[in-house]
Amino acid sequence: MNLSLRNRVATSFLLAAVVVIVLSFIVFHHLNSLNKEIESITVKSNKVSLLTDEIRISAVSILKYQRRVLTRKPTPELIEKILNLCESFTSQLQRLDTLYREPEVKKIVGQMLSYVDSLKVILGKASLFHRDNIGMTSIGDLADKILESFSEFQDIQFYQNVERDKKMKKIINETKRKMMITLIIAFLWTIILGLVIPGKIALPFKKIKDAIRELQDCNFDVSIYYSQDDEIGEIAREMNKMIHSFKVFEELRADRIAVENRKFDVLANMVKRPVLLANAKGELIYLNNKVYSLLQVQSEDCIGKVMTDTVIPQCIIDTYQLAIKRRSKIENQEIAIEKKEEAKKSEKELGDKISHKVDIEGEDADNVEEVQKVIEYVYQGYASVIPIRGKESSLDYYLMVMSKEVHTV
Repeated sequence: MNLSLRNRVATSFLLAAVVVIVLSFIVFHHLNSLNKEIESITVKSNKVSLLTDEIRISAVSILKYQRRVLTRKPTPELIEKILNLCESFTSQLQRLDTLYREPEVKKIVGQMLSYVDSLKVILGKASLFHRDNIGMTSIGDLADKILESFSEFQDIQFYQNVERDKKMKKIINETKRKMMITLIIAFLWTIILGLVIPGKIALPFKKIKDAIRELQDCNFDVSIYYSQDDEIGEIAREMNKMIHSFKVFEELRADRIAVENRKFDVLANMVKRPVLLANAKGELIYLNNKVYSLLQVQSEDCIGKVMTDTVIPQCIIDTYQLAIKRRSKIENQEIAIEKKEEAKKSEKELGDKISHKVDIEGEDADNVEEVQKVIEYVYQGYASVIPIRGKESSLDYYLMVMSKEVHTV
């Protein structure tokens, strides 16, 4: 699928937004689940606590009036009041029974209900109004059993409260663990997106940058391959066209330089004088046929090399160095090029004669002058150097023309 650069950036932001939304939703879901579970446990616990307090009050009230019945002569009003308390106590126990699913709690609540029903039956008999009746003892026993059952219920409720606290801590820790896992996954996913998507977007720009560096090194055999049909693809195609134009221009320029070099070579050889061309670094660029013949050298021994590393005579080197140092024209500088073989032979003869002079005392020093007269030159004349200025000093060229007579350039 081909996407423009704008759509790629928009897609990246959309993916980042989706990650944030999903992360927020998951975190909200975990927090909401935690809140619901804690709320359900807390609401139930509060209901049980309030109902337990009501049951405790009712039980204490029943016990108080039961003691009055046992210590005093029961009256119809007192019996009616105890029966009303038993009805309220029964209603409270039934509501408490609906809040629990544990068989143990339901058993205790059922026992208390049965004790209260028995108490109501006993209180409903008229014979209870006589203090010596056996029903008085039954009222006390039932009240004690109700209190014992309620104490057992409170013990169970205490342990359930402890378990409830443990359960809440477990729920909170589990929610923390899930949220931590979610955050770690989201963090890793964000890092992956941050590493992959910018790389995908920046890759074509890297190709363009590499191509530009190749162009800076005058390498026109490079092209930018990019298959996407977007803004970067348009830039890549236009740059490929530009590179092709540069390549064609470079070929034309090279052909033109070759033609100009041939023209220069023809003109330099038509002058019939030794002609040399060097750059500002002292590297030889061109020698005409007259110089090759005069110095008995080959082009591969001189062209492109610094003059001091070649067999170019020292007098020519000194003249060039003077012109390069001054960056100005040098006219009619005297030069003398010795014959190579004669020079070596003359040096040997000079060494022999000097050694002979040391052995023979009183011999005149004119022998040395006679030896010097033996040196022969293949060329004696004058050299003029003409600087050809470039935009930078390193682009200057120096043209030397040698002549046997003094002339003005």
